[in-house]
Order: sequence, then structure tokens, then C-alpha cells
Amino acid sequence: MDLAQLLLPTARLMADAARDAALPHFRSAATSAENKASVGYDPVTEADRAAERAMRAVLAKHRPDDGVEGEEYGASAGTSGITWYLDPIDGTRAFVAGLTSWTTLIGAVEDDRPVLGIIDQPWIDERYIGLTAGERSSWLEGRGARIALKTRDCARLTDAILSTTDPFILSPPERGAFEHIRATARLTRYGLDAYGYARLAAGTIDMVTETGLKAHDVAALIPVIEGAGGIVTDWRGNKPQLGGQIVAAANRAILDEALISLRRSAL
Repeated sequence: MDLAQLLLPTARLMADAARDAALPHFRSAATSAENKASVGYDPVTEADRAAERAMRAVLAKHRPDDGVEGEEYGASAGTSGITWYLDPIDGTRAFVAGLTSWTTLIGAVEDDRPVLGIIDQPWIDERYIGLTAGERSSWLEGRGARIALKTRDCARLTDAILSTTDPFILSPPERGAFEHIRATARLTRYGLDAYGYARLAAGTIDMVTETGLKAHDVAALIPVIEGAGGIVTDWRGNKPQLGGQIVAAANRAILDEALISLRRSAL
């Protein structure tokens, strides 16, 4: 059994535990958000905290020697060479607004190489799973079905559906690069957070480009997209880092077109 397959049962338990912890708070009149940012607005809810605590409890029971880094409770070192990156609710703004584009992100990394990722949307029962250790594969589980994921065969950027969560977080040079791609693409959608990457793997979105990401934002996305045949790089076209500027594409052809613009404002 390869590493990703070995880790998958624990990842499933974590996703189930996060669902059980977060769903009672969603669209609840009792849900309230605190602002954890010193400048601007970065909301956090009890659902964020409860879901991360639930996932950490699963790891403590089943894989106590692994490292873990979560958005809400920071990093704990491990000795196994495996680190789990957890974002209990990616898209807390959507969660607070009662929108279903929020997800739970679970990524397992070995020596800086993401080997397993889960993007889970509990309310609509969609769980996207990707494996890159051993034989690459991605699939969607939900509503009693399992569907293999494959990125769309989009040959030109002019035919592509583009997504980014919020263009206003881009610096002026980054926004200029994004606007050039947006003006070229057929259609652009905003505000999807990590759910946009899930739909890229499923073949309904062709490109997502973002900046200012953290490791817990990225680690789960790479296996899901690459397992479906997509490509993830930084804005220079190099191997993606766990954070920073990321572009995910359905295929190399449209990625190369986009990189002409993105390289101009790559960090």
C-alpha cells in the first residue's frame, strides 16, 4: 500500500469529524464571528475552532507521531516525516453569510511534497479526494456516488472559465496581471475560495489564480488538482510552494498562456 492510501482512512475520519463539528453552526441564528485581524477583517467562528479541534483529536488518536499545522491552533512538530495542514473552514466569510462555497481542507505532506488532499463541502455532501503518492487519482464522493475527476480539455485561454476569490486583495501589479487574463478568458467567477479549485478538478472551471495564500490553504488543493490531470505552479511556472502566489490550470496549454502575464508580477 502506498503512502497516500495508508493515510486516507485517517483523512476520512478527520473530514467526518470536522463535518460533525461545523454543520450545527451553519445557518444558525446563534452563529457569530469574531475579527482576528489587527487591520481589516478576518472572521473566525466557533465552527472554525470546533472543526479543527475535532480533526486534531483524530490525529492524536490514530497518528500521534505526525506533525500538524492548522489555521486556528498553529503548528505541532511530529517525528514521522508527515505533516497535516488543516483549514477547518476555508471561506469563513461565506460560512457567516450562509453560502455553501466554504470547505474543509485536509492536506498531508511528506518532505514538502503534498501526497493527499481532501476538499470537503459538508452541506451539499461533496468530498473531493486527490492522491499523488503512488498512482495519481482524484474522485468526488457524495450523495451515494463516487465519480472520477478529470480536468476539462480546454485548448485556449479564450475558451477558459477563470476564478479568483477576491481581486481586491491583489497588489496593483498582481491585479494588472490578473486583469489581462480576465480580459482574455471567456468567463470569470469570484468568491469561491477553495471550492473553485475543487470544480477545476471536476472540469467545470479551467483556471484559478490567487496570491497571499498560506500552507493550510494550498496543501490540500495540489493533490486534488494534479490527481485529476491538472497543473499547479507558482506565478513563474515553477513547482508550487506551500503558499504565496498560486495558479492552477486544467492543462499546460492554457497555463502557458496565463504565465505570460503572471510572470510580470511574480514575487
